[in-house]
Amino acid sequence: MAIEPMVLPWWSWLIFGFLLIVAELLLPTGFFLFFFGVGGVLTGFLVLSGLLPTFTAQGIVFIGISLCLVVLLRKPLLAKFHFRNRTHAVDSLIGETAQTLEAIAPNAIGKVELRGSSWSALNTGVAPIPPAVRCRVEKVEGLTLHVRV
Repeated sequence: MAIEPMVLPWWSWLIFGFLLIVAELLLPTGFFLFFFGVGGVLTGFLVLSGLLPTFTAQGIVFIGISLCLVVLLRKPLLAKFHFRNRTHAVDSLIGETAQTLEAIAPNAIGKVELRGSSWSALNTGVAPIPPAVRCRVEKVEGLTLHVRV
């Protein structure tokens, strides 16, 4: 009695792939599920053509196609849809007035308070800023405010 290798039918790969693509539309995963869904659909077509006779081969091809698509196409697709270039609310901090929580020497980083939160701040001026002094936000770089009196 020979043991037959386990093989998923081609239509199950198609259903799996389309479910992942639909999940991408419903969840904000950054195109990861989309590319794994495409990998599932392509694997289904390869199984239909008879090129993948075992479950192991199907799994390896599915993972390989999906990861290649993620590596090669995810970044250009994110750039095309401008997911990384969205304007953030932190950009609106420029021009606002913060209050120093500690003395900040020129070109040094200290702490300021703005909108009820503590921020790291870089003193871009030529003079030190004493504690409890109001300063103006000139630029936002990551989580650091560039301030000057």
